[in-house]
Amino acid sequence: MEKGIIGKKLGMTQIFWDDGAAIPVTAIEVGPCVVVQKKAKGSDGYDAVQLGFERKKEKNVTKPLRGHFDKAEKGYFRYLREFRMDSPENFEVGQELNADIFEVGDRIDITGTTKGRGFAGVIKRHGFHGGRATHGSMFHRAPGSIGASAYPSRVFKGRKLPGQMGNKKHTVQNLVVVGVRPDRNLILVRGAVPGAKNGLVVIKSAVKYY
Repeated sequence: MEKGIIGKKLGMTQIFWDDGAAIPVTAIEVGPCVVVQKKAKGSDGYDAVQLGFERKKEKNVTKPLRGHFDKAEKGYFRYLREFRMDSPENFEVGQELNADIFEVGDRIDITGTTKGRGFAGVIKRHGFHGGRATHGSMFHRAPGSIGASAYPSRVFKGRKLPGQMGNKKHTVQNLVVVGVRPDRNLILVRGAVPGAKNGLVVIKSAVKYY
């Protein structure tokens, strides 16, 4: 079954296998999410399910969105995300999805927004080694030559240079669910997940797991 849900990253901890091995895990609060809309290939051009996450006061919702949410009759939400599905007919508008849709051993892809690091130089941003640290070097953390002057008289696209670091959408693939806590709407995922604590994440079934 295809799975998709919206969640919030709570932080990292560790669990222990039966043999005593320590496994780093990320705790994610998933849902409760409500099916706000179903999209079909005949009417919308593609099959998908739209989910709402995190309740929001009615006074903070625009009038067009209120009409959209009212069709599900489940309140108003801060976040809306779509999940492409081959069989959206398995879901019903107003249906609530929680952590119990996952099982231990499930393979998932998680998308989040990485931590913003601001404007960073090439050493921090790209891992450049930098120049000599000796006295009089005058070349310590600079990027060095970025191109030739006479020909081609320009800087090639893709050249690694200083600039904005982080604060970008990033997906980690093929993570493993190692724990499910339905009573607290939590799942434990082996390894790290993009973003800061309390950051929004989108969880989908792994696309490259064979």
